[in-house]
Amino acid sequence: MRLAIRFADRVGIAYEILAVLAGRRLNVVAVEVGPPYLYVDAPGLDAGALDALAQALIAVAGVETITPIDVLPGLRRQLQLDALLGAMADPVFGLDEHGAVLLANPAAAGVAGRPEAALAGVGLDALFGEPGLQAQLRDNSFRLPIREVQLEGAAFLAQVEPLAEADGRVAGGVLTLHAPSRIGERLHALQNPDEGGFERLLGDSPPMRVLKARAARVAAVEAPLLILGETGTGKELIAHACHHASRRRGAPFLALNCAALPESLAESELFGYAPGAFSGAQRGGKPGLLELADRGTVFLDEIGEMSPYLQAKLLRFLNDGSFRRVGGSREQRVDVRIVSATHRDLERMVAEGRFREDLWYRLNVLTLTVPPLRERGDDIRLLAGHFTVRACAQTGRPPCRIGTSAAALLRQHLWPGNVRQLENVVFRAVTMSDRSVLEAADFELADNAIHAGEEGSPSAPAAPVAAFSGDPAGDGWFAAVERCERELLARLWPQFPSSRRLAAHLGTSHTMIAKKLRKYRIGRES
Repeated sequence: MRLAIRFADRVGIAYEILAVLAGRRLNVVAVEVGPPYLYVDAPGLDAGALDALAQALIAVAGVETITPIDVLPGLRRQLQLDALLGAMADPVFGLDEHGAVLLANPAAAGVAGRPEAALAGVGLDALFGEPGLQAQLRDNSFRLPIREVQLEGAAFLAQVEPLAEADGRVAGGVLTLHAPSRIGERLHALQNPDEGGFERLLGDSPPMRVLKARAARVAAVEAPLLILGETGTGKELIAHACHHASRRRGAPFLALNCAALPESLAESELFGYAPGAFSGAQRGGKPGLLELADRGTVFLDEIGEMSPYLQAKLLRFLNDGSFRRVGGSREQRVDVRIVSATHRDLERMVAEGRFREDLWYRLNVLTLTVPPLRERGDDIRLLAGHFTVRACAQTGRPPCRIGTSAAALLRQHLWPGNVRQLENVVFRAVTMSDRSVLEAADFELADNAIHAGEEGSPSAPAAPVAAFSGDPAGDGWFAAVERCERELLARLWPQFPSSRRLAAHLGTSHTMIAKKLRKYRIGRES
């Protein structure tokens, strides 16, 4: 039986209480003192003898109450600590004042490759193979900036928190190791708090139904995915939805905009860097997105802007899943799916020598083409209504809706900036108007006239095709057909300088148009 004995603190009272227990020849296996309580664990004490013992204890001057309890506080704390350490996915080491391991949780034992009991007494110098690490900890009172360490060939970011007593004396510390993939999970949670699946893709127009059906199929396939589409069509939203629908949904989704960073920064962001790789580098090195997103997805936006050097390095990773950090010599291997996106014509860039052909083939295993907003007219009012509700919430104004005249105006607009432009136009109208119903006059759409006349613009109307030259009948059937095809493609190419756009304009397959362009050496082949 376990007892909690409440007493009024005075010199010698604990000794007198224990003397009573000893006088009754009780086997006391544990005693804890935490005034105003003394806790006793006496397994041989039964309920029948409790009353007599309680009377004897009450006779001790200062003893107030005797209460049976289920577990001693110290044991309870130990059980809670064991449960807490066991539940932590990050490796944790408790250190004594010399920097040697006092205890380790199961995750720490797993990465160290030895039982928890075998880690007790092991110094950090020996554990991580870094002579002087313990001395550095002691000299800095167990306060060190986060740094990278190696344990059994794996890289971790190490964080140390000191254990300080009330008088300020440091009695050791707690060392936590953060695996890059665990950091990636936290970054993913911070960057994508409202991540969703295909339900976030608004629209039920025929092009969107086709896109959703195709995306649902490719999402489940473990292969690189290339998302094509004009700027502002929502390519990253599609990438998010595909990740969410894949078996990698529980792992990080991390993105890198290849056009937003210079080559050197983009390389270190994607592949990480080794200790001392360059001046100003973080001490101990830094993991890149590939390590942070292990077992997840890395989204490379604007892949067409990637430098030739990075293209070669990315190609090697796609071939075998291995890479080296900047300035590093150790090969690393991770399990990451690459999803890339671009608004550029990569086929044309390959033909012009501005994009690696072998990388193009590696990226273009699975392809999704996001339709521009001008081809999704039936979705415009739905999207505008959604953006209106969101804009009202963001600006704190009373709810409003899209009126009939405004809906007609938005439906007729060419939308060269696609969904992103629509969202901005709606936000501006909601911000600048106080009306509960937004009408056409509330929307500023001056760029219709600007883009309608631009040669090669997606919103520029197609020029009429002139009559074919020569006399088709004099050439024979096949020669006449070839000449008509050549002249038609040559005349339309300046307005639709992409095999995909030209195929969409003519209502035929992209593959057939690409073959014809190569056959007649039109555009990039000329």
